Order: sequence, then C-alpha cells, then structure tokens
Amino acid sequence: MVVGDIMIDRFVWGRVSRISPEAPVPVVLVENNERSETMSLGGAANVANNIHSLGGEVLLCGVVGDDEMGQRLLEKLDEIGIQTEGIFTEKGRQTTVKTRIFANQQQVVRIDRETIDHPKPHLLRDFTDFIMGRIEDFDGIVISDYGKGVLTGRLIRAIIRKAKKSRKPVLVDPKLRNYKFYKGATVVTPNTKEASEASRVPIVDQSSIEKIGSKLLKELQCKALVITRGEEGMAIFEKHRKPVYVPTERVEVFDVTGAGDTVIGTLALGLGTGPSVSVKEAAEIANYAAGVVVGKMGTATATRKELIEAMRKAT
Repeated sequence: MVVGDIMIDRFVWGRVSRISPEAPVPVVLVENNERSETMSLGGAANVANNIHSLGGEVLLCGVVGDDEMGQRLLEKLDEIGIQTEGIFTEKGRQTTVKTRIFANQQQVVRIDRETIDHPKPHLLRDFTDFIMGRIEDFDGIVISDYGKGVLTGRLIRAIIRKAKKSRKPVLVDPKLRNYKFYKGATVVTPNTKEASEASRVPIVDQSSIEKIGSKLLKELQCKALVITRGEEGMAIFEKHRKPVYVPTERVEVFDVTGAGDTVIGTLALGLGTGPSVSVKEAAEIANYAAGVVVGKMGTATATRKELIEAMRKAT
C-alpha cells in the first residue's frame, strides 16, 4: 500500500530559437508532435508505478481534484493496472501538476500547480477509515510525503501505529515539517539535505553523516535510517550496528527526477517479501534500480529485466 501525495509530472520538450525581445529570456519553440509533451505519474503515484513495474501488486491511496488532470491521472493508473479504489476526489481541489520545460535537453523552468491544504474533514475521515481498514491486506506500507497536504500528523501516526500492531513494515519518504510524526516507522529515507535540516547538523564530512544518522535514528526510533546521497550512494544506520555505506554504480546520469521514489518503492518491495531480506540487501537492490532510472529522461521506472541486467553487469 502506498499512501501519500499523488501528482502528475508533465514535460514539455522544445528548442531555443532566440532570446525574447520582451525580456532577457530564451524563447522555447515547441514542435507540434506527440513527443513534444509527455505526462508521467509523479510523487506517490510514481512510487506505486515503480513497485508495479518490478512486479509488485500495489494499492495507491491519495487525494486528487475533480479536474481534468485528476481524471487523466486516474485513467492512466487504470490503464497501467494499479489499484485506484484508495484514491479520493475532492471538489475544488487542484490536482498537483509539475510542468518542466526543457530546451535542447536542458530544463529551463518548472511550473507548479497545486493545492497544499489538508483535505476537508469529512473526506479526510473517510480516507483515514479506508486506509485503516486495508492495512492488514498488504505486506508493507509506504508513506510518500511531498508536503502537499494529504498527510496530516494524525494520519501518519495512525498508519504507523496500525502497521506496527499488524507487524507490517512501514517505510517513509519524509518531508521536514512532518518529521516528529514519523516516530516508530520501520525505515525512513531522507536525502542528505533533508537529514541535515532535520538533525540541524551541517554535512561537512563522513563523521557528520554518522552524527546525523545516529541522532535521527535515536529521535525517530525507527528500525533503520537510509540516507540517500545521490552519486555517493546510501548510508544505512541501524540500532547497535555500525553504519553501512552502499556505493552507487557508475552510470551515465540523464535525469534524477523521481529517483527517490524508485528507491523507496524498491526498498518496500524487498522488505515486503519477509524478514529473510535485510535492510542492507533491499537497499543494495534499490541502489541498482535507481541507477536504471537516472539513465532515462523524465520520471521513469525500472523493470525487473532492467534491474536484473544492471545487477549482472556489476558482478
């Protein structure tokens, strides 16, 4: 089960033809063909898509608006085969859409349309009841927090409490403002910037990474803290164990958009198979999956075939 902020990643591709006479900005010429504009599942929907792409069965839970983009998102999920009965539609809400304008393969600007208010009380109550009633049906739960308002502190705490009672792993892709609510989660996966801000410890070297990991692990009381470090790989912290560093494989990077979604989705799929898979093993597999998606343009997923091939190449 993936619970969180659902969005659409929209990409507009063009080329710079000249500098505008109105302002010192490039004029991006977009050709009239189907390849000039693409739309992908983003946020929690991308996490679900990554799990699905690797062969997992996934239920996506979130809130969209009663607008055209919300409808298109639901249609795309149905087309792929991702369960959507956990997606609630709120009247007047704007479905989150991130539009990235690319010119000559370089991102020029990003335009965001979104509503970041919490859902209305009656809808939030129905949404919470649905999630609580379904947690036991799944092998693991992912909380994908993009700070767009769907995840309240009360809901996050309720999910973690219910998951622990049901002995289900719960993994959190965090946002700074909600850190205090993640206490007791199985795995929390901040990037270096998020981890530094949450711990209030600046990153200057490996010892500061270890100080941050130790501090957050204690504060969050989670089984494991996995700090994603981009091209430097991952740092894994577990209670009563030395930190483990998972180096990234050398790959050609085209676009890092959504790589964090791939990491937590693959981690969840690994840990959801049962206690025989360690956090370290799941993280190593997730690292390979992230290496696959950053080699693609736009928000992407890794297939089982691509993942296996990447792991074979590295051995």
